[in-house]
Amino acid sequence: MENEQIVIKLTPDEALVLSDWLERVQMTDLGRLVDDEAVWAPIHRLAGTLDKALPGIFAADYAERLDAARRRLRPRSDDSGEGGGSG
Repeated sequence: MENEQIVIKLTPDEALVLSDWLERVQMTDLGRLVDDEAVWAPIHRLAGTLDKALPGIFAADYAERLDAARRRLRPRSDDSGEGGGSG
């Protein structure tokens, strides 16, 4: 079982929004929410993987891309409220 890995599939919008949130968790006082230091290892690994997979995070229009992704992922008012993305 040691060599098994978990594969998580995200849409580009999900990856972009999650990457931004993880960055804020790591760089701000939101880190206070993490009460177990062991959690930081997978958080850093996930954030690093997302950074490598998302060249758009360094684009000049990053803020616009992020805002658009957030809008697409938010539930519409006519949705049942079970989340905005597919998974």
